[in-house]
Amino acid sequence: MIRKLVRRLHGAGVVFLLMAVAAVAAPARELSAADRPNILFILTDDQRWDTMRCAGNPIIQTPNMDALARSGVRFQNMFVTTAICAASRASIFTGLYERTHRFTFQTPPLRSEYTAISYPTLLKQSGYYTGFVGKFGVEVQNGVQKQMFDYFKPLFRTPYWKKQPDGSLKHLTDIEGENAIAFLDTVKPGTPFCLSVSFNAPHAEDTDPQQYFWQHECDHLYENVTVPIPITMTDAFFNAQPAFLRKSLSRVRFNLRFNEPEKYQRMVKGYYKMISGVDQVIGRIREVLAKRGLADNTVIIFTGDNGYFLGERGFADKFYIYEPSVRVPLIIYDPRLKESECGRVLSPVALNVDLAPTMLDLAGVPVPKLMQGRSLRPLLEGPAPSDWRTEFFYEHLFDIPSIPKSEGLRTSRWTYVRWFEQKPMVEEIYDHEADFDETRNLAVDPKYADLLSQLRQRTTELRDQYGGPYVPLKKSNAGIKGD
Repeated sequence: MIRKLVRRLHGAGVVFLLMAVAAVAAPARELSAADRPNILFILTDDQRWDTMRCAGNPIIQTPNMDALARSGVRFQNMFVTTAICAASRASIFTGLYERTHRFTFQTPPLRSEYTAISYPTLLKQSGYYTGFVGKFGVEVQNGVQKQMFDYFKPLFRTPYWKKQPDGSLKHLTDIEGENAIAFLDTVKPGTPFCLSVSFNAPHAEDTDPQQYFWQHECDHLYENVTVPIPITMTDAFFNAQPAFLRKSLSRVRFNLRFNEPEKYQRMVKGYYKMISGVDQVIGRIREVLAKRGLADNTVIIFTGDNGYFLGERGFADKFYIYEPSVRVPLIIYDPRLKESECGRVLSPVALNVDLAPTMLDLAGVPVPKLMQGRSLRPLLEGPAPSDWRTEFFYEHLFDIPSIPKSEGLRTSRWTYVRWFEQKPMVEEIYDHEADFDETRNLAVDPKYADLLSQLRQRTTELRDQYGGPYVPLKKSNAGIKGD
């Protein structure tokens, strides 16, 4: 009922009624002021799920992320519903799919009725002191940032090495950490806070030949290791893909980063060094929380805005439904969990749209019914509810020729994608249980015709539930800078 009404409102533009619908919220837990935890939300840019030692990567050094996982809970099946920073970050703030919030690069700003239900806005309204440091990544209406945040320090990566007043250079990741710690200096005793720290790293500097920039403390890392080459990073595999993918931006950036053996090793190690640099700063922030007596009442949520191709399929970057692009890390540390509950690795599917309802739920703030994600708190505290999702809808609607639009479905076993603007439409199915690297497209095999029909129909159902067929919006001047 609500979702049908939302679709009508998109066409009619009846903002006040949509806001009334959004105000209908799920019941909140009753929490006393003393029981309201602080929330530290840490977001990295372009970090895929397997770039932590605790996630099985034998090369990368991430001791602070690993420590967080040991004392918290790690979600091994965490995905984004759109793999590009603008749309994904809008989904993280609002708990809504791109098909609903309609924000990505080159669209108008995120609509005010959606920022009104964002987690920082609702937490601030409920008495939380809210802060933001780092890459914001979304465009909002005038004045909305003040509604969302008491403390707002946006920082962008170009260049990563920032000139200081004394003429020295300081890495952006360190600056972001310093600003996060400075926020803690402004928190009044007894006031719960929510601080969002959005690192620009490990995003590449796309216009610079070096691409990856890290702190000097990480210079020595990974000197004597060889990074394995993905099995799908071959000319034969790449050339078997459709022409529109072979000509896409992911291939252009592959040639910037990974098209020669020595360059591949250097670039991937640079990407790893940037993640290790973020890891070091996470450790510093946690040390300050402990010294100031805040650690025992601060929930820490760590995740990434989208995944990243490290040469798989002959690609760099993200954008598509394939596993390296959509799967990201997620660790939630809640100091209130029992020791026996710490260190667990959970398998239920978690999504970027779940982050806003989770933070609200942890804070005892009602979760708006309009939000399409679900709080992950029940998974932290016990077995997954019987009705927990086993599938999710994926989409990528950035209107740019070099990134073909797509929509699809990821289930517990199958990945389905359709490139709906291609003539004729191109479809793919992968069995990611039997074929984790997604090498065999089953959609072209007649034996899977019934499965293809089922996945196609379910994708259409979800597409219509979240907003209907794609309709272009009037473009703004916000291009792909910062993706």
